[in-house]
Amino acid sequence: MKVDFHIHLEEGPYTNNFFNKTITSIDTVKGIQATHTLDDIERKAQLFNERMEKGDYSEWWLDLYLEMALQKGLKQVGIVDHLYRFQETRNYFLKYMDVSDTDLGCRQREWLDQVMTHKMDDFVTFINSQKEKWDKAGVELKLGIEADYFIGGEEELKSLLAPYEFDYIIGSVHFNHGWGFDNPELENKFNEYDLVELYTDHFNTVIRAAESGIFSFIAHLDNLKVFNYRPEEALLIPLYERVAEALAKNDVATEVNVGLKYRYPVKEQCPSDRFIKVLSEYDVKFTTSSDSHFPHDIGIYNDEIRDLLKRNGVESIVTFSKMKREEEAIKSIIH
Repeated sequence: MKVDFHIHLEEGPYTNNFFNKTITSIDTVKGIQATHTLDDIERKAQLFNERMEKGDYSEWWLDLYLEMALQKGLKQVGIVDHLYRFQETRNYFLKYMDVSDTDLGCRQREWLDQVMTHKMDDFVTFINSQKEKWDKAGVELKLGIEADYFIGGEEELKSLLAPYEFDYIIGSVHFNHGWGFDNPELENKFNEYDLVELYTDHFNTVIRAAESGIFSFIAHLDNLKVFNYRPEEALLIPLYERVAEALAKNDVATEVNVGLKYRYPVKEQCPSDRFIKVLSEYDVKFTTSSDSHFPHDIGIYNDEIRDLLKRNGVESIVTFSKMKREEEAIKSIIH
């Protein structure tokens, strides 16, 4: 059984790249080849206009994900959205992000305004409304959320999530003391840090997330490497071991997430090969994730992920439903 538990429907900022990726994704799913003619660009303009009019919480858009899931043989698909997309969470992010009057703060406040465009109620209602249709097609659709964790914000986060019945909750760390380190416009800030100290700080936050009792699994554990700023990996092994110990002790799973592999400069999955080995030695549980933001990328590298886990002695992957975790033997999903 193939699964993908980390899939997004949309994300800002809304640049020309968003237009291009949207059209490329639809054409890929539908098997349409661009002709670069006047008619072709008019077709693309009409298609993009339809996409924006219908929105990402539309059956028209989600059907493309279903079509690709069927093509790739996925049996369980988890749709999530970033917590920072939801207007109800604004005060939470304003409190823990750096939104001061500095250059960093002004850029991050602008970014938050660009991406915080949706309502959580709309997301939950829409995904739940599509589960029956997906079931009839032979794919189980799961409702998740990816929630940014901030030390000290546990109770506020719980209160934001409490009204909803998710199948699973992903914990993620995208900020270091208020700095969104995966924002390409803010990449130069890495040069201000001793990298070992920075990674120590990051993994301490990951450990606190694992200990919080909020999350079904923690996403992309070493995503701090996004722009390839990292020390010699040998220096990180003790940190890997501390993270693995915390996940195992608190019975919190993680994922092999290939988002950085095909979308960011580091060109490597999270966790790294060496990190996966350490995690497997502590019997940490894994699920498989594409971190796709467009329909054509769901399930990407899924076979490679499972083979990688198998080579590291991982015998099963985990899936989630109604906040309960189940295991599926890897030997039953390797072709």
